[in-house]
Formats: sequence, structure tokens, C-alpha cells
Amino acid sequence: MTTSYNCTSEEQRAEGLEHAQRAISEKKCVVMPTDTVYGIAADAFSPQAVTMLLVSKGRGRHMPPPVLIPRPNALDGLATDVSEDARKLADTFWPGGLTLIFHAQPSLDWDLGETRGTVALRMPDDDIALELLNRTGPLAVSSANRTGQPAAQTAAEARTQLAESVEVYLEGGFRPLEGTEPVASTIVDATTVPLRVVRDGAISLERLREVVPGVLALGEAEPEPASEAPAPDEAPAPDEALAPGEALAPGEAPIPGETVVHTETGAE
Repeated sequence: MTTSYNCTSEEQRAEGLEHAQRAISEKKCVVMPTDTVYGIAADAFSPQAVTMLLVSKGRGRHMPPPVLIPRPNALDGLATDVSEDARKLADTFWPGGLTLIFHAQPSLDWDLGETRGTVALRMPDDDIALELLNRTGPLAVSSANRTGQPAAQTAAEARTQLAESVEVYLEGGFRPLEGTEPVASTIVDATTVPLRVVRDGAISLERLREVVPGVLALGEAEPEPASEAPAPDEAPAPDEALAPGEALAPGEAPIPGETVVHTETGAE
């Protein structure tokens, strides 16, 4: 039976979180507030639960949900090849509106959809979300709306779209704030060097570059590598100097569009 809880009441909040934890363990979906908008959440390690989340939204496996985590040190258990630059961004902007795409740990037994071996991770800056995440562990979370419809900014708005497909609705008031527009998290692809923004959002490029100056903007081309200097005993005559671009370029970075991420405004 679908139940809504007013989490501005301490008593209902405690009861709602307990019910939500139980629903997650039973492979059901819940709706919870985040620092961006409301999200529909399911056990990230249950293919059945993730499938139910996708069906509830009217979405296919080609649009896999991101995963929200309760604390930064959960990163290393879920991702591999975490670069120093990516870790700097996580340390600076988590909890907050930054999603980072990594190579997923190959040993993990999960199925989020057609991820091509990647996982999008974020730690939200919301007390209710973090309290639930600390009870359940990592959750697959997407915006709490039917695909193509406006992102829900309250649990009541989410319920008008998702109805009985969700077991528990945790109402925490407007997100981010009443009268403001929904905001998406910024998504940075951390599987490439240099790091690359693949969706603009809550964290501006300027703020990202204050921490990691080399982050590429959305759609920005990677800078051309400098030409290699010839060895001393192979230096050409002045009129035979190497032309710019003759040096062998490094392998191409993956095309941003080849990374499977969801770009709809939402909890991710």
C-alpha cells in the first residue's frame, strides 16, 4: 500500500524512514527529497528493483539511473581508476550537485542498464536523503517523474505522476526552494583525461576549474598536444624545423556522447 509521510514532523519522519528502508529491502521504490529535486529510489544492487524504477518512469535500459551514496568513502567500493583530479572534485563538491562518471568496479553484482561499464555517482546535500542512504547503502535514483514530464519539486507532485508504482513517499517540502526552478546536478566524465563536463548544472565550470583547472567545458575540444622537441643529435637544420602538428597525437579521448548518462533535469 502506498503511503506518504510528512518528514517536517519528527515522528512522521522517523516512521517514514523506517518504512522506506523496509520497502527498499523488499525491492520496491520510494520517493525522497534531494538537494536538486525529488528522486525515485531503488536498491542499486537489485536488478528487479532497478527495472521497477525504470518502468515506473517509462524509461528503457538505454537510460540507466545514477547511484547516490551516503559518504565519500563509498566511492572506492563502487568505482575503479579514480584519478587524483576526480577525487579533488569529489572532496570539494560532495555532498552537493556534482555527479561523477567512473568505470564501475567489475566485481560488483548489479545491473543498472546499458552503462557500458560505467557508473554515475553523487552524494546529495540533503539530510533526509542522507539519512535514508545511511540506512540502505547506495541507491539507484532518478528524478521522480514520468520521462518527458516536469521534474517533481515535492513528493505530492511526484505522486501525481508515479502513483501506486511507489511504496513510500517522503515529503520534505519544496526542493530546491519554493518558487525556484528545478536544478540538475553537473555531470563530469571522470573516465577521460582531461575530465570533461557532459551536462551543465548546479556546479559551474568556473567553480570546477578553481579545483581542477584542466576540466573541459561541455562540447569543448581537447587542446592540441605540443609538438615533440627533436633529440639533440637529431635536431634539423633551421630551415628544416618540425612543422606544428607533426608530433604523434595521443589516442583520442572517448566522445562525450558515447558515455551513457541521463541528461534530464533531475535528482541525478
